[in-house]
Amino acid sequence: MNVILIILDSLRKDHVGAYGNGWIQTPNLDALAGESLRFTRSYPESLPTIPARRAIHTGTRSFPFRDWQPPAQEFIRLYGWQPIPDNQVTLAQTLRSEGYETLLVTDTQHLFKPTYNFHQGFNVFNFVRGQERDFYKPHWLCPPEKLDQCLMGGWHQAKQETIMRQHLANTLGRETEEDWFAPQVFLRSMEFLEGAKEQQPFFMVVDSFDPHEPWDPPDSYVDLYDDPYDGPEPWTTSYGSTDYMNDRQIQRMQALYAGEVTLVDRWLGNFLDKVDELGMADNTLLMLLSDHGHLLGERGVAGKIPSEIYPELIDIPFFIRYPGGRRAGDASDYYATMQDVAPTVLGALGIEPPEQMTGEDLSGLFEGRQPAPRSHFTLGYNNYVWARDYRYAMISRNDGEHQRLYDLEADPEMNRDVSGEQSGEVKRMFEDYVLEDAGGPLPRY
Repeated sequence: MNVILIILDSLRKDHVGAYGNGWIQTPNLDALAGESLRFTRSYPESLPTIPARRAIHTGTRSFPFRDWQPPAQEFIRLYGWQPIPDNQVTLAQTLRSEGYETLLVTDTQHLFKPTYNFHQGFNVFNFVRGQERDFYKPHWLCPPEKLDQCLMGGWHQAKQETIMRQHLANTLGRETEEDWFAPQVFLRSMEFLEGAKEQQPFFMVVDSFDPHEPWDPPDSYVDLYDDPYDGPEPWTTSYGSTDYMNDRQIQRMQALYAGEVTLVDRWLGNFLDKVDELGMADNTLLMLLSDHGHLLGERGVAGKIPSEIYPELIDIPFFIRYPGGRRAGDASDYYATMQDVAPTVLGALGIEPPEQMTGEDLSGLFEGRQPAPRSHFTLGYNNYVWARDYRYAMISRNDGEHQRLYDLEADPEMNRDVSGEQSGEVKRMFEDYVLEDAGGPLPRY
């Protein structure tokens, strides 16, 4: 059995039709959901990009971020943002040792650094260059008029300008839709599929940075969701309060993101069509998930902010399509997460996982078996933590301060903080869930 793992960066669950969205066009994600077991309570065990992917590739939790050593000269300094540890074996390494051809295609520029070890275990890896802060072309090639068009102001305008200056230089010369990043990633992956047909069994990872910002899809996609607009383009924003944006600019930001989602969906569909065309669907296990979401003006903020661990940020899509159509169209409310990916793949293939892989093997769900029960779920983002069970969700700083509590039965969207009325519940969730799962007090850096 072949394995294809698709990772989409920053895709919100509530922007996918299969999860109830009625205004964004995601026909290919919806069709895949109809052929898959769809998880309705799926969350990252840690975030953002790098901690989440460490868990995906190693089957080991990144949270609670013990022994974090920020890499030298790294511009992102978030708990757990570091290479895969040398003593952890990746899923690709395990499968290569079992005779699998292993292939990686990605435009997620954080994975390009050799010291991060995300390419280890892959026979072939292809990096699509040019996303965001990837130093791909000289930044002075950025067209000044385009830069002026997309600067929104706000709390971190200097950072915003640096990102967009590099991105606009990198993308200079786009002519057709195929020049955008998601099309490049899926087109390259389709080329790999052609070759992999003669090299089965194979394990392929397709890791698309989109729909991550900057949100600059072709105009035809934005036009699906917005009326004519002549203001500054919020292709990226300052993380934090949206007080500096008016309602029309927030609406534009949401339309740009929606257009990016539909662009990714279209090219995902082309890739899945190629799998079918090559006759691989019947002997390929396919998994798709996102690493996290993105706040788009909800709650008065935009971005991925550690203190704002709300559904817009942590509710993620997660599908498993099993050969033979097993569990097609079914849904599971099991707390599925990042570190479950590697053990599930190995379980489906009948391969014993390395001892470090502490995630759950979800492949039993396709054989009539249940994974070990999870009565609650915890996750971490930098110096904040989140916990939930079937009744409550809690957000807290990792020293137990700045706590908030939400009654999920009465308030599933987490809009009303009831921590003042339920202080005992907050204490219980922090001690019995967060600290228990972390194995003791959380590290502070």
